[in-house]
Amino acid sequence: MKRILTLGEIMLRLSTIEDSRLEESTRLAAHYGGGEANVAISLANFGHQALFASKIPENAIGKGAKHHLMKYGVETSHLLMGGERLGTYYLENGTGIRSASVIYDRSHSSFSKMDELEWDLDQLFENVHLFHISGITPALSLKWQDWVLLLIKEAKKRQIIVSLDINYREKLWSMNECRSYLQRIIQYVDWCSAARLDALNFFEIPEKIDADLSYYYHEIRQRYPNIKVLYSTSREVITPQHHRLQGNLLIEESLFQSKVIDIQNIVDRVGGGDAFAAGILHGLLTKMTPQKTIDFATTASALKHSIHGDCNQFSSEKVEQVLNERNGDVKR
Repeated sequence: MKRILTLGEIMLRLSTIEDSRLEESTRLAAHYGGGEANVAISLANFGHQALFASKIPENAIGKGAKHHLMKYGVETSHLLMGGERLGTYYLENGTGIRSASVIYDRSHSSFSKMDELEWDLDQLFENVHLFHISGITPALSLKWQDWVLLLIKEAKKRQIIVSLDINYREKLWSMNECRSYLQRIIQYVDWCSAARLDALNFFEIPEKIDADLSYYYHEIRQRYPNIKVLYSTSREVITPQHHRLQGNLLIEESLFQSKVIDIQNIVDRVGGGDAFAAGILHGLLTKMTPQKTIDFATTASALKHSIHGDCNQFSSEKVEQVLNERNGDVKR
């Protein structure tokens, strides 16, 4: 299996229990998570050598985050210790017609307040086959915008595949800021997670009535031929606990789509996109066919919806088993 480096901020998530509102809650459930950390955990569960680079405080909460990563087999040799605090976010779960909502409390975190890149880049990228990062990290500060660009360029110099999940967060930066920054880095990206709205908002692809996703993906590829792979999910939200999910993958100039998965009785949606991204990366790195890759990734994402917390806990064998099942009968 391949050696994969992810870099970003891991945080503590405090979420409401059952259907309570955040302002009325007296108890909160605690989980560790973050986009790049979640991808690393999934990839480690799939058998890859996954490394996660970040910075966390040297206290009980920071150590808890490190133990969380290690429990799933993520290598933490590039996890720095120091700084003031671990970033936190609060999640109010949605129910009925009430959508889920998030409040960030991540200012002055150890990762966001780094004064310089504290890693030796030769050691950081040693024997790395793929470097995965998301748009969340450069949204944290102007320094991190410069550093992410630097890290991507360093990866390309070493002929490392660069994977980007745009993962736009409107509470962290504006659409214009994100668009401007993507124009600085997109020329170095090999594999990119981008949906139809990303094509419209960040790649400025002209909207075409009745056009399917392949139109937007091919327009992106024409402008940025360096992007060899584009992928996304299409999600129909019926209620907060009932979604329909389909995966999309453009590779070799062809669009591959999974069957629509009807996900009922959702336990926890958070991290579903990260599980999907990890499934795509796993399929590409292990030379699955494009159709198998998109089917595997969509199944991995659907499975994540069945458990609490940010990260997917399933092995590739379990994903394969569910993918091959025709029904939900208990396996004895």
